[in-house]
Amino acid sequence: MGWRRPLQRTDVTKARTIYLNEPHRNSFCKNSISTAKYSLWSFLPRYLYLQFSKAANAFFLFITILQQIPDVSPTGKYTTLLPLLIILVISGIKEIVEDYVSLLLLNAPNPTALGNVWQVILWKEVNVGDIVKATDGQFLPADVVLISSSQPQATCYVATSNLDGETNLKIRQALLETAEIQTEKQLSSLSGKIECEGPNCHFNNFIGTLYLNGKSPVSIGPDQVLLRGTQLKNTDWIFGIVVYTGFETKFMQNAVQSPLKRSRVEKVTNVQILVLFLMLLVMALVSCVGAAFWNGTYGENTWYIGKKDIFPFILSYHHSLLTSQALSHDEDMHYERNDVYAMARTSSLNEELGQVKYLFSDKTGTLTCNIMTFKKCTIAGIIYGDRPCPITESSEFSDPKLLENFEEDHPTKEYIKEFLFLLSVCHTVVPERDGNNISYQASSPDEAALVKGAKKLGFVFTARTPYSVTIEAMGEEFTFQILNVLEFSSNRKRMSVIVRTPTGQLRLYCKGADSVIYERLSEDSLFVKETLTHLESFAREGLRTLCIAYIDLTELEYQQWLAMYEEVCTVVQDRAQSLEHCYDTIEKKFLLLGATAIEDRLQARVPETIANLLKANIRIWLLTGDKEETAVNIAYSCKLLSGHMLHIQLNANSLEATQQMIDQNCQDLGALLGKENDLALIIDGKTLKHALHFEVKKSFLNLALSCRAVLCCRLSPLQKAEIVDLVKSHVRAITLAIGDGANDVGMIQTAHVGVGISGNEGMQATNNSDYAIAQFSHLEKLLLVHGAWSYFRVTKCVLYCFYKNVVLYIIELWFAFVNGFSGQILFERWCISLYNVIFTSLPTITLGIFEQCCSQESLLRYPQLYTISQTGDIFNIKVLWIQCINAFVHSFILFWLPTKMLKHGNSFIVSNICQRYVVVTVCLKAGLETMSWNKFSHLAIWGSILIWLVFFTVYSFFWPTIPISPEMTGQASMVLACPYFWLGFFLVPIVCLIQNVIWKSNTCSRTLLEVVREMESSRGQELDCSGEFEFLLPACSLYALCALTASLCFALAGGYAFSQVEHAVISQEELVRSYDTTKSKTRRTFSTAFSESIFE
Repeated sequence: MGWRRPLQRTDVTKARTIYLNEPHRNSFCKNSISTAKYSLWSFLPRYLYLQFSKAANAFFLFITILQQIPDVSPTGKYTTLLPLLIILVISGIKEIVEDYVSLLLLNAPNPTALGNVWQVILWKEVNVGDIVKATDGQFLPADVVLISSSQPQATCYVATSNLDGETNLKIRQALLETAEIQTEKQLSSLSGKIECEGPNCHFNNFIGTLYLNGKSPVSIGPDQVLLRGTQLKNTDWIFGIVVYTGFETKFMQNAVQSPLKRSRVEKVTNVQILVLFLMLLVMALVSCVGAAFWNGTYGENTWYIGKKDIFPFILSYHHSLLTSQALSHDEDMHYERNDVYAMARTSSLNEELGQVKYLFSDKTGTLTCNIMTFKKCTIAGIIYGDRPCPITESSEFSDPKLLENFEEDHPTKEYIKEFLFLLSVCHTVVPERDGNNISYQASSPDEAALVKGAKKLGFVFTARTPYSVTIEAMGEEFTFQILNVLEFSSNRKRMSVIVRTPTGQLRLYCKGADSVIYERLSEDSLFVKETLTHLESFAREGLRTLCIAYIDLTELEYQQWLAMYEEVCTVVQDRAQSLEHCYDTIEKKFLLLGATAIEDRLQARVPETIANLLKANIRIWLLTGDKEETAVNIAYSCKLLSGHMLHIQLNANSLEATQQMIDQNCQDLGALLGKENDLALIIDGKTLKHALHFEVKKSFLNLALSCRAVLCCRLSPLQKAEIVDLVKSHVRAITLAIGDGANDVGMIQTAHVGVGISGNEGMQATNNSDYAIAQFSHLEKLLLVHGAWSYFRVTKCVLYCFYKNVVLYIIELWFAFVNGFSGQILFERWCISLYNVIFTSLPTITLGIFEQCCSQESLLRYPQLYTISQTGDIFNIKVLWIQCINAFVHSFILFWLPTKMLKHGNSFIVSNICQRYVVVTVCLKAGLETMSWNKFSHLAIWGSILIWLVFFTVYSFFWPTIPISPEMTGQASMVLACPYFWLGFFLVPIVCLIQNVIWKSNTCSRTLLEVVREMESSRGQELDCSGEFEFLLPACSLYALCALTASLCFALAGGYAFSQVEHAVISQEELVRSYDTTKSKTRRTFSTAFSESIFE
């Protein structure tokens, strides 16, 4: 992709050879990584480029250079240089502080220590070929090939949510040839090499070969590779050989360079400043021509004027604008549990927060807490967990009615017993004892939640051996013999185990999606309708559901099936399909026990936040690496999807099929294409790869923009960034990306505004974001309040600065008509320089810091107010030029009216009186622009007028004590004693501003903002936004929707709760056969105090 700029390019086609225990032969990329914006050497050139790419600063520099030419500048050498230096120094300090804080957060120091053989070192000191050790809970510092682990069969669990967003743990397994290498002596005697492919960005691919001296070569695949950024889980320790480091790791190959972001307001302002510069050149040229004409006509009598070129006129008209912006952090955005405050990591994008149209959100850890809890269940037609109960921190299952029915010989007692036994037996969880405490290792968080739920209800899974599980319940121990494990897959959508119960009965336990369980139920099964009703109830709440069923088997049935199973296990071709067919032959005629409901717990106030953002006309796209079913469930839970919303589902395996599917849906939408409809588009990463092809992506984008919600599942980090870039490049709208993991960094950096959440997946997203928050719900106030306020403040500052500078410096043009186009300036040079710095700075500051369109309560109560800033109606080229024309008219009045009043006075008196009127007028204009008056507003406006009066009085007495401005001597006494001055002091500003007052008081057509402000001022009742001012989504035609193809389906808000690993390096049956928790651990123990251990 053309937009993607990798942090460091690598030769992906060149294979590499890594020598074991021979560090001098391994010369590859270092593991040191810095994603800071600046370095010691790049700061000055990059910072100057950033600053002088702003038209205002470049213009200031141009003027400063011209002012240094002797006998050219009528305003002196330093009147522009000093303000420019102040701006550059302050901005430079801000950039250094922001980048230094990011660097501290990103490169937190790790403790280091040295031992006789093992070394505890920093991540940046890890090299290719090193043998590293990681312990439970640690993150991998580089891409490593697994040698051995503490687990049976040399397996280990890793959490990859940092890379792909999936919550389930992945299983990795070392090669059998290295599985027994576990001692320091064995590791130090390793001799050989690894030949593997060059660095690339494909997470799921790895091709390599291990050559151990004296042994045959062994192939290495992705199941033996642990990637940088993954976290070791449920495994005491692992050893591995480093194959990629630094920017060559797969994680960094998916990263993109942090761009220099500019707000839309800044871009518009830059363009208009260039236009004004061209106008300045035209004015200077006109003045130069006028001077030539004047000199030609009156040259003999105006010897004192001399010849002039164009530069003095450019310098006379040169001043431009400064902007001011502020974003305050408040206690409402403080997450007390972790003591984390919201943080603005940049100060140049505040106004963008008020214009966001498309929001791209991660799921895991961003919308959810990444915590699965057993919430509800239905057993034998009775629902449990549905009654109101006190809200606890864990929000786990709590309903005493279930145990009461079980203990009091309720008619459903046996169903309850069998239901809880099934939850305790049908899984791949491994228990671990620590004294009297039992913890559970699970690759699926859903399975762990069910086992913990059964434990809480008194059915405790205590031990696993290769062929049995032990359950403690009702004061007894029950041992179930595990005969076979029928594995879960996304095609099967279920998992089963065949057991021999403690009574000797052969039984098949099954849990799975309702769609596959119900079609396999026996005609004798009870509670079918009741359970289905409960499932629909669970689904409406966005819970992840599983149906629970069983069937008793006869010895003959089992033996016949077992013979078929053993034969299928030896099949070479299409073994997986053959196994699934074999499983189907025995998974039938189920007896339904009930269903479970698991909550992938949302963060606080996520549904309310999304509802308000949708009301604010912000479109939300969910981008996740997780499974489609999980993403859909969460979308329902957080109210992004609704039960009546139709789904367009795109699943295709080829470019042609994808294009045909997209074109068909676009055709079916007809006239509704391009308009927002009550539809949801769901697409997976495999299909998206084809949808982003240059021939298809335009049609795909049109289809996506026609839907109210878009869900993209199974995405890689790069695909997330590509989706954001597609919308950013082709839609004239501001985009915002929010995430909490390293897999979200690409889209955070690509979007106009990137927001990182300080979550459970590390600080990578936060460290690469523009704004950092602790909870998704804080986004509501960040956008609707701080974003809207910042946009109003910044745009008003820009418009006001344009206005006040045009007012002052167009007067110089009018003065040129009476001074013979001599290049003489009307105002004293230091009065000009201090005009922006002192005399009119306070109103600008108060507008930029304290201005509020309305209160934060109103902005949160009426999210529709956000559309005012989002549409950009209050700041665009038209509004800016209306302001400039207004300033042009005011400058005409401010020069010619005093000039005619004082036509017999000298030019110095006219100059000081004109500037006095200018200061009063522009300060009062700031008052007209102010929407929220406070003590600071009064102090700024009236104080600025008073400051000019005091300065003027004191300045006129500087000479000769301070040898500057001798022409100002005695001016105060003459001006302040002049009655015409005081007449004009009241008359001139009124004449200038009367039209603005009339325009501002026009109430013929009231906007929603005006209605809300009137309500606030009158303290009236709440506004009903359901009528005239309600933001309504475009309605779609029911007839047109019914014409959609089969790819458009009406979906129930449901799903099944499986996050199990599919097609793992070791099967689920092999996994459960590997453990015997009844035996004491005899494996070697390693210290877990190291934060990073390495053997060289």
